Amino acid sequence: MKRDRSRATIRLSFAALRSFYHHLSERNLIASNPLKLVSLPKLEKKLPQFLTVPQVTALMEKPTSKQKSKQAPEWMAARDAAILELFYSSGLRLAELASLDVRDFDPIGETVRVMGKGSRERIVPVGSLALEAISRYRHQANVQSGPLFINKSRKRLGHRSIWLLLKTYVREAGLPATLSPHKLRHSFATHLLDNGADLRSVQSLLGHASLTTTQIYTHVTTERLKRAYDAAHPRA
Repeated sequence: MKRDRSRATIRLSFAALRSFYHHLSERNLIASNPLKLVSLPKLEKKLPQFLTVPQVTALMEKPTSKQKSKQAPEWMAARDAAILELFYSSGLRLAELASLDVRDFDPIGETVRVMGKGSRERIVPVGSLALEAISRYRHQANVQSGPLFINKSRKRLGHRSIWLLLKTYVREAGLPATLSPHKLRHSFATHLLDNGADLRSVQSLLGHASLTTTQIYTHVTTERLKRAYDAAHPRA
């Protein structure tokens, strides 16, 4: 704490140390775990960061039909557009999006089947713009089966590759460099609540096991309302 480390970093370090000493204790290499009774600082309650609707629009418009390089297939820009649209349209985690197969995507039902944390399966709606983007990409890349999103070698596109392509478009759109795929998920949830979606529905769409996890987004919308009130009310 004196070194100004974040509470999350401190808790992570102590978790590793506790496991190490527990390992030694189980093998009778030490008499007891010296960290067993150490109390750790509680985590700060940080509100999730999200994009505004105009910022999302600016990001979605960045992938173009131009080739990224002479060696890159022409369909890669269409793929990138489909990835960005699906992230924001359906609030998927990075791992969920990367693991999608063609069979998981239902263009008729306008849904995608997702395997989330704890092997919990859910069906998530896909918006019209995302549907169009995915259809365009699949047609251009001739993706009929197997992984939904592929690289130029026609293998499944990896987590790191998806992260890097997002970073590229974030930079081109002039958005904060800290923007991650998960912040698109935050934006998805926040914008739904801002526009009247109920908390239970958002919980189901995000695949949260507990409503408590989803409730943090209500704090975001409440804080925004408070700021608007403070700025506009003459006696605030």
